[in-house]
Amino acid sequence: MRTRNTSFLFFRLISLLLVVAAVVLTMFQLVSYSRERNSYPAGMTIAGVAVGGVDAQIASERVLQVYSQPIEVQYAGEVIHILPSVIGFSVNIESMLAAADLSRTTSSFWGGFWDSLWNRPRPASAIPLRATLVDEQLLAYLETEIATRYDRPATAAQPIPGSVIYVAGEPGQELDVNRALTLIEDALRSPSNRIVVLSYEQTAPTRPTLENLEILLKQIIEINGYDGVIGFYLADLQNAQEIHFALDNGEELTIEPDVPFTASSTIKIPIMISNILRLGTPNAKTSGYMEDVFQQSDNAAADILMSQIDPFRGPLFVTEDMQAIGLESTFMAGFFCNSANPCPLLARYTTASNQRTDVYTNPDDYNQTTVSEMGILLTDIYQCAETGGGALIAAFPSQINQADCQLMLDFMEQDKFGSLLQAGLPDGTKIAHKHGFIPDRFGVVHDISDVGIVYTPGGNFVIAIYTYHPVQGIWGEVNPLFVELTQAVYNYFNLSSP
Repeated sequence: MRTRNTSFLFFRLISLLLVVAAVVLTMFQLVSYSRERNSYPAGMTIAGVAVGGVDAQIASERVLQVYSQPIEVQYAGEVIHILPSVIGFSVNIESMLAAADLSRTTSSFWGGFWDSLWNRPRPASAIPLRATLVDEQLLAYLETEIATRYDRPATAAQPIPGSVIYVAGEPGQELDVNRALTLIEDALRSPSNRIVVLSYEQTAPTRPTLENLEILLKQIIEINGYDGVIGFYLADLQNAQEIHFALDNGEELTIEPDVPFTASSTIKIPIMISNILRLGTPNAKTSGYMEDVFQQSDNAAADILMSQIDPFRGPLFVTEDMQAIGLESTFMAGFFCNSANPCPLLARYTTASNQRTDVYTNPDDYNQTTVSEMGILLTDIYQCAETGGGALIAAFPSQINQADCQLMLDFMEQDKFGSLLQAGLPDGTKIAHKHGFIPDRFGVVHDISDVGIVYTPGGNFVIAIYTYHPVQGIWGEVNPLFVELTQAVYNYFNLSSP
């Protein structure tokens, strides 16, 4: 009996010890799990940074250490280190830690403990980066600290003094700002790839300024030794910039008001305009007269066009139309007729230009203009034909349309004189123009002029040149001057193919 009792007590003691051991082991596992639960599970990342097995404070330090490191920017052979804070980048660490804690505590405590007892790993998650970037601050840095310092601007072509040729400029390089914004933001948001190679765009050499072109044109006139009066007008039809000057024997003249010149055959452009304004699109017969006016510079055909408007006062209607669009110094005061059959002067026009006393050009009482007014008129025709806008349509909205203006240019293209402006252009260059010169009763030519719209690959432009010489405009001297001036302007617009 004693032996049985002894065995029973022994087994009870063993059972008690096992229970105590189980409780102690469970408590140990419970304490270990509680500590482990306070840390992030293995494999967890915050913003791409491994934080498994560490608490929130250490995780925060790791993430901030990575994202506060400078990024390396390589541009134009330079290496630039940029602190994220300098360009407006900051991480929202509190928000990411809150998300990580939520992920850490999503499962129940006892469920997690049970998984821990069976050595099942806690589920890990990847908390994405949460950060802000002030785009304006980054853009300002790129423009002021990188582009301003390291970009290489293109240099302008430069005219060779006294010639019509330009020395080519040098291309430049310009930071591709939009691409840089994307690349730098990507680097700021990456925990490992924090080196950026910025790209650039090559910029083409620029044109010289219009001021430089004006200097070149005046040098050409000086070198040619022209000692008469010359008026020059140029309009860049892409941006409405102008060159406008007048010289008398090389001396600069004021252009307010502009210098008056005999319009001679260039007045046939206003005659054409008035005929179409007042009579509509020309029929076949009238078109034939228009062609004679521009192909042969036929004065009789011009008189017919004016007489179609009014057989007695046609020239005065031409003047009225020019005044309606603001050209106060451009007029036609009588028919052309001819020296054997002169026509009477129908009116005498006094303008601010022809009342100047500081310069003498002996402008004809029958037809006058200024270089700027004729240039403006051609610009109006061009705008009307290209866009349906401009002063002509504004002044005569119900009398003229875009197709009419294109027809005017088509007629003007038929002037194939081959000298003056046209001789200064490469073969095949489109030009809508009208030249003019009138010999006096002794056969001496004092006035030579040409006005036109030139179409080129590098840009279209209006050019108008009027000259007057009190003794004689010698063709062998004046024509080369027109040619060189036109070449200089053409080369300015087409620097790659002078």
